[in-house]
This record gives sequence, structure tokens and C-alpha cells, in this order.
Amino acid sequence: MALDGIYLHAILNELRNKLINGRITKINQPEKDEINLTIRTTSLSNVKLLISASSSYPKIHITNLNKTNPIKAPMFCMVLRKHIMNSRIVNIEQLGTDRILIINVESVDELGFNSIYQLFIEIMGRHSNITLIRQRDNTIMDSIKHLTLDINRYRTLLPGLKFTYPPESTKLNPLNFSFEDFEKFILDKNINKSEKMFSSLFTGVSSTLSKELYFNTKDIMSNNELYIYLSKFFLNIKNNNFNFSLYSYNKSVKDFYCIKLLYLNEMDEKVYDSPSELLDDFYAEKDKIDRLNNKSSDLQKIIKNNIERCIKKDEIYNKKLKECDNKDIFRIYGELLTSNIYSIKKGDKVINVLNYYSENSECVDIKLDKNKTPSENIQAYFKKYNKLKKTEENALIQIENNNNELEYLQSVLTNIENSETYAEIEEIKQELIETGYIKFSKKNKVRKSKTSKPMHIKSKDNIDIYIGRNNYQNDYLTLKFADKRDIWLHTKNIPGSHVIIKNYGSVPDSTLEEAASLAAFYSKAKESLNVAVDYTEVKNVKKPSGAKPGMVIYYTNKTIYINPKAPKDRVESTE
Repeated sequence: MALDGIYLHAILNELRNKLINGRITKINQPEKDEINLTIRTTSLSNVKLLISASSSYPKIHITNLNKTNPIKAPMFCMVLRKHIMNSRIVNIEQLGTDRILIINVESVDELGFNSIYQLFIEIMGRHSNITLIRQRDNTIMDSIKHLTLDINRYRTLLPGLKFTYPPESTKLNPLNFSFEDFEKFILDKNINKSEKMFSSLFTGVSSTLSKELYFNTKDIMSNNELYIYLSKFFLNIKNNNFNFSLYSYNKSVKDFYCIKLLYLNEMDEKVYDSPSELLDDFYAEKDKIDRLNNKSSDLQKIIKNNIERCIKKDEIYNKKLKECDNKDIFRIYGELLTSNIYSIKKGDKVINVLNYYSENSECVDIKLDKNKTPSENIQAYFKKYNKLKKTEENALIQIENNNNELEYLQSVLTNIENSETYAEIEEIKQELIETGYIKFSKKNKVRKSKTSKPMHIKSKDNIDIYIGRNNYQNDYLTLKFADKRDIWLHTKNIPGSHVIIKNYGSVPDSTLEEAASLAAFYSKAKESLNVAVDYTEVKNVKKPSGAKPGMVIYYTNKTIYINPKAPKDRVESTE
């Protein structure tokens, strides 16, 4: 993925055009490593600037996405609000073509004097950071990530210390290099022609761009010709001639860049008007999935541990059930011994009797305990039969209960994997507390927040479709919200969401297929094809007494086979 120094150069051009002389009117920190600045531009429009020091997806760009902010602002956010709220952006610069941007802002300090502060933004993978510096004395006001000598021996980033720049790159600046520098660097570093050549030569050139340059110059042999080509190429970059493209294959996003990538010409290309718009699309889903996975990792671990426990219990109970397969033989032996009691003598070790239960009426040998009376031997066989019978009955009950629990846990895991907001994760956590899978404690106490509502969309036929996103929503939709004539859908024998089609008289086949594709998408089978989805009227759906949230039984259903499909447009949540 190619958010390198060259792409940052493109972003720098956009930020300068839109944000210079704008005022910072809002500062929020929705994530521990991410800030949002709302800037009132000179054209009197509000622009939201996202700056992330995430180890996985560090970035800076203008965004249209909104995130929920924490109730209490983190310390770094409070420091930013204190020093640069209502400040004016006077300049934005990049250190050469390195992955570092500096935003200079002019603010009024406590004494009423104008002060210049710098937001020093490093887009450096796990070394990414955001630091606020007071320019007049180069003092660190705070960093979103504190660095101590234990973490980084080269420099320390703590409030009150003098700011130290990161080590300067020894590579060539691609926007300012001579032929002599170019040739000398190749000789000194013994750089050979390869796909990695250009990222080894130039600062800010990613592997993506290096592959593209290699693809375009693999037939050029002399350093002089190569220099001429590279000079023209980087002159276009310097003059801000960009082509913002997103590349995908089989609907899966593979890469992006600020120039057309010819070596990816077999992939689908989507062109954007701005670098920020492209990044907003590319990173939004990836970043959200990663953060939700991190947020829900503890819950997933609890659920998976319980699923493993259920699987082991199932093995144990089925083993016991198999042991009971021959229980009837002990009953038959008891009855045969009863019929022949007068032929048995105490001290006999075995008796041969006619098995009149067999179709062939053959004789069988029945072992006896020589220390027991005939009557005690008979009772021993009946006792063993009754014990195995009770074991079998108990095992069948336990297997059914275990299967119900396993089905419930699979549904919760599916809900976690399909969650799209922190609120949904918190609701699932509350559900696990109430069902006893998480022990209630002050640490696990879930903050009260506005309860999320099931998803609501309109079908192509303008008919309302509702989708439960967790088991509480599933229960609400099916048992309270839906009318008995509405259509209920669920994947067949697969954990997933309850889907309701509002039935205002008749439901067209196209709406039924659309709802079925949504039921398949919001299930464990979302990556499969030709998924079986059952549907019936809500009046045919019942919740068994004592069943866990979201668990129902149904009858008189039909089945449709459909491919999962994500919703295009959502409406509003149900009230």
C-alpha cells in the first residue's frame, strides 16, 4: 500500500490549496492514536482533517467520515485544545519527500502574544507520531505517543523536552537530484536493476512506485538514459500532475497511487478527483475492521473458548451415547436369566440358554458372577441396563442443550464479526454479561448509551426491510416489532441475522430475493455462494421457553438459494 512521500506530496498540494489561512474550530480525538481537526476555511466552509498515527494505517487527509468521540477527551486532545484552538494555519510543509508533514499554526498565548506552534506529523508505520511543538523555543507540548529512552535511544518525546528531529534520510531527493549524485549513489551503494531499485535510491518512493518505475524502465540500460527518464517523471510530480487511482481485482482492493500504474493494467481502476477522497474510501473500511477487531478481541476469545468447550462436551456426550448402544442386550440377558432361573445354580460362571428374542432362536452364553445368587445375577443385568438407559436419556438432553448453546455462541461470534460500530460491540458485551459468559464486575460494567436499532433499508420496490445486528435486536425485531403477517428470513442452519420484510399486502419476488441476499450477507456464510435462506410469516416463528437471546424455532417455511449481497443504501434506524 503506497502512502509514501510522493503521495504525501500530492496531499500537501491539496492541503495548501484548501487549508492555508483557515482556522481550527474543533479538535477531537476519537481514537487513542488519531485526531480530527475541523477547519473553517477562507471560503467559509468547514473541512475536517484526519491525522492518524496508527501503526497499521498512519495517514493524513481531508475526510467526510464521522466517528463517535469519547465522553472524556484524552490528555493529548486537551493539550491541543489549550494551545491551538481557534489558531490560524499559516503554512504546511513537507521535509523533502520524506513521510513527514509540518503544519504551522498561529495562536494567541495566555499573555495575548501571537505564538507559532507546529504539528509535526510522522507517517512512519509503527514509528508514526503526532507532536505539538512551540516554535520559539522548540519545546514539546505533548505527543500522541510518548517515546522514552527504553523505546527509542535516538530521541525522547515527552512534554517539556526539546524536540529532536528523526534521523535524516541518506537517500536522494527525487525532486532535486543531479546526474552526478545519481550515478555516484548507484556505484557507492552497489544498487542493481530490480523492482526494489528505486525505493533504495530515493526518499519517499514506496515499493509500489518502485515496481512501476522498474516496469517502465526495464529496457533502459544506460544510467544516462535512466536519469533522463526519471528527471522527466519526477518533474511531473513536482508540477503536481497526478492521477489518483484505486486498483482492485475481483472486487477486492489491491493498491492505490497518485499516478497511473501501468504494471497493474489488468486490474480494475477507479479514478478519483483528489488524494483525500481516494484515501477516505481505501482506508475507511480497513481501518474500521482493524479497530473493531481490536475492540472485540477479548469478546471473541471468550466466545471461541466457550465454543471449544461445547465441542469437547459434544465429543464426551456422544462417546457416552455410543456406549449405550448395546444397553438392550443387558435387558434381554436379564429376561432370559429370569426365564431360566431354576436352571441356574450359585457358583455357575456361565449358562447357555435359548435366545427366544432372536429371529434364528440360537443359544447364547451368559456370563454369571459365581459369588452371586441367581436372583442377584438377574438384578445386576437389569441394573446395568437401567443405568445405561438413564445415561442415554441424560446424554441426549445434554447434547440438545449443548447444541443449543453452540448455536447461540456461533450466532454471537457472527454478530461480533459483522459489527460495524463500537456501540454494537458494547451491546454484545452487555448480552454476554447478562447470559453469564462474562462475570459482572466494575471493570466489565458497560456504560449506558443510546441503544442501537436494527438496520433499516428500502428495497428496490420501496418496501421496508429490517435487519437485526445482534441477538437483542433479533428478538426485538421478531417478537415485538414485526407484525404476524410480515415475512421473516434467516439462513438455514447457519448463524445469522433475523431479517423482516414489512408485508403491506404482498411481497414481490424481487424484494424477497433482496432480503434473502441480505440475510445471507449478515450471516456466517457471507463469503459463500448459493446460500440457503428460510422464510416464513412471523406468526410461524416462536421463541422456546428459557431460550437464549435470538434463539427461535419456526415451521411451515420455504427455502430460497441466493448469493450474499451487501446493502447499497441504508435508511434510518427504527424508532
